[in-house]
Amino acid sequence: MSRGLRKKGSYVGGNRTISHDRQHETPLSMEEETGRRGVDDKNRNLHRIRGTREMNDFTRYLAGRVIAGGMNRREFMGRAMAAGVTLSSAGTLFAKSAAAQTPQKGGNLKLGLEGGAATDSIDPAKATSQVMFAAVRTWGDTLVETHPETRAPIPSLAESWAPSPDAKTWTFKIRKGVTFHDGKEMTVDDVVATLKRHSDEKTESGAAGMLKSITGIENKGGDLVVTLDAGNADLPAIFTDYHLVIQPNGGVDNPTAGIGTGPYKVKSFEPGVRMTFEKNENDWRTDRGYVQTVEMITMNDATARVAALASGQVQFINRVDPKTVALLTRAPTVQLLTTSGGGHYVFIMHCDKAPFDNIDVRMALKYAINREEMVERILGGYGKVGNDFPINDTYALFPEGIEQRAYDPDKAAFHYKKSGHSGPILLRTSEVAFPGAVDASVLFQQSAKKAGIEIELKREPGDGYWSNVWNVQPFSASYWGSRATQDQFYSGAYLSTADWNDTRFKNETFDKLLISARGELDEAKRREMYREMAMLVRDEGGTILPMFNDFVNAGTKKLMGYVSDIGNDMSNGYVASRVWFSA
Repeated sequence: MSRGLRKKGSYVGGNRTISHDRQHETPLSMEEETGRRGVDDKNRNLHRIRGTREMNDFTRYLAGRVIAGGMNRREFMGRAMAAGVTLSSAGTLFAKSAAAQTPQKGGNLKLGLEGGAATDSIDPAKATSQVMFAAVRTWGDTLVETHPETRAPIPSLAESWAPSPDAKTWTFKIRKGVTFHDGKEMTVDDVVATLKRHSDEKTESGAAGMLKSITGIENKGGDLVVTLDAGNADLPAIFTDYHLVIQPNGGVDNPTAGIGTGPYKVKSFEPGVRMTFEKNENDWRTDRGYVQTVEMITMNDATARVAALASGQVQFINRVDPKTVALLTRAPTVQLLTTSGGGHYVFIMHCDKAPFDNIDVRMALKYAINREEMVERILGGYGKVGNDFPINDTYALFPEGIEQRAYDPDKAAFHYKKSGHSGPILLRTSEVAFPGAVDASVLFQQSAKKAGIEIELKREPGDGYWSNVWNVQPFSASYWGSRATQDQFYSGAYLSTADWNDTRFKNETFDKLLISARGELDEAKRREMYREMAMLVRDEGGTILPMFNDFVNAGTKKLMGYVSDIGNDMSNGYVASRVWFSA
């Protein structure tokens, strides 16, 4: 869920953004908001700025903010000098950054999005669909955000943070002067209440699994202090999770009010139909929220989305089916927007339900899927082969050297016979599971048949799929977006107690490794732990992961500023707040 090319193109922020009329590639390294102009403008502006030798990672990030949306000189100078840049260098850097073309303000942005349903909730704790993922990012802010190139934590509502030597106690400085959409000032108490609501034992939050280690959340002298049961070097990254947007009194009083601190205010909400927003004129940031209004329209039909974009009915669509890319890019007004990240398409088995409680049944199905065929025919080359664990080389400490599992009908038949199971295996699928999910399920059915395994397909309606099928039925098609760290992903989806453990994978050894890895500061040891965890998931878990997908979206050519963010799909959900229209 949002739980989010090898073709020719241009790089934006180190990730691929493709326009069909571009034939060159220029790797860049600008920070968070660099992508707010056309590709040519980015190249020129970044080459101007690269001449400043003193510009470290954080000052590049600040320069990107200036280029992107006009961070004022006072704010830039203060933050740059605090980072150790001299007065004259900071002044030069600001001048060069400010000389770049700034985004145009105004206009009405319409997005045609797949993934909405009548069961959608505006409560960020319960946000699961693609539409609600983008919606929450539009009206709310988290304490921490991630760098679009590296996933490294960067400040948001938390200005800074510091751990104790054992990484068990963390102190966060909360930004002052930020107001909610209802005019009330955000306080540390609101932050405390938010985190407590999502970590409560009775919570239904999708972030609950990642917060299990928290033993204390309190306001100490105006700072947020979080205490853990064990050290965790990745705690700031956990607070980037999109469920954890800060709400008045934590959302306890009215979790579906849609009141946050983000760049847009919720104007109307019709679940499964549309959601509209208007600009927050009191936004605490100046480098986002360029369009005046935003409308997210649920369009679960792929053909309808493409037609709406080509006709100008909408200016952005998500989840472009790779089979339609050639046709779509013939339209002179359309550009393709893609990003390689950690998103993946999966077939998930509940390890605690027959016949999937039999490890040989699970192994048989893993060998019975033709991954290379899936990448070629379903992704059209816009992705990579998966290996039945949810981490790829976009993550830090990626466990290299694990043998790639290949399609092997003989091994599949061996394990299937050993399991003693007979009869058809029911796989539920839907087009909303991921682009091409129904076709992928048919390919799976055909490849399994060669191993003597009968897969029966049931095509489920898109409306209600995420509430009635995913995480409910024992064998179904699904997808996952990226997370900031391996720990964050595993804690939310593979820890035995995780609410979103959609394969019911419960392994005591895995759990102990996960907890130990959190507080391990030796990278070599931590990498080895992650390798062992990956092997456990790959060989014993219920995840069949045939492919890591590139995020393939599209927009009109007048849509500027799209940031190719490896964090997740749709510019990590921030598409509405980052883009603007050319004149």
